[in-house]
Amino acid sequence: MGLLDSLVGSVVSQALGGSQQGGQAALIQALIGMLMNGGLGGGGAAQAGAPAGGLGGLLEQFQRSGLGDVAASWVSTGQNLPVSAEQIGQVLGPDVLGQLARSAGMDSGAAGGALAQILPQVVDAMTPDGRLPQQGADLGAMLPQILGGLLGGSR
Repeated sequence: MGLLDSLVGSVVSQALGGSQQGGQAALIQALIGMLMNGGLGGGGAAQAGAPAGGLGGLLEQFQRSGLGDVAASWVSTGQNLPVSAEQIGQVLGPDVLGQLARSAGMDSGAAGGALAQILPQVVDAMTPDGRLPQQGADLGAMLPQILGGLLGGSR
């Protein structure tokens, strides 16, 4: 996990260069790392039988929070629907949002606002064909595509 985190950090730093604030680059790194390591599915309203995490778990958490149509738009090949910082906080919950915020050296409110901009693009880039990556897919190999999506905008 440490090697993967280092790789993600290096790729994010190189791809973003000086064009992004350090906090936002660190937030992107933490977000991608959590998605790749299966860490975002628990969210605020975690229930028995909740998914293990990762991208599928995150999307399921949006569904349970009543925002399934928003998250589905990020996966589809059409226009991405917007999400608010408050909705991000509702879906992720204070623990996950706080962890991401701490990783980026910012407060939870700022992290929620940044994630509202970043998360649709990350999910969009991780699902280029309008489908979730297959179980066991090498998400590390997707880093250039994910970062390209962040730098180049949505589909």
